[in-house]
Amino acid sequence: MHHSASSLIFVYNADSGFFNTLADIGHKVLSPDTYQCDLCALTHGYLREKSRWKRFIGTLEIPCEFLHRDQFRQRFPGNEEPLPAVFRRDANGLHVCLSAEELAGCSGLEELERLVRERCL
Repeated sequence: MHHSASSLIFVYNADSGFFNTLADIGHKVLSPDTYQCDLCALTHGYLREKSRWKRFIGTLEIPCEFLHRDQFRQRFPGNEEPLPAVFRRDANGLHVCLSAEELAGCSGLEELERLVRERCL
């Protein structure tokens, strides 16, 4: 399978910017049960990306991009897909390969990695 024209876009349900990040970290620590972004909760520790996740992304033979909600909406206006989500981008446009619902049902990093391999590659 030839990947060169495709890429994966991971979109967090959080806005970019230092203050948002800080508020997000506070939120994650204070009340993880109300935390809105399942993708962040799975892939990040309290302050940074989990090294296991970084390694996993490094093993994928496809370019991966990470966007926050505001950056995504700016780049793909009109895309109303509930976030967080993982998209595959190819010559035909953007396709959801992991939906917010699927990410919410994810029990942990291992399952997330399996889903990315099964659904997105």
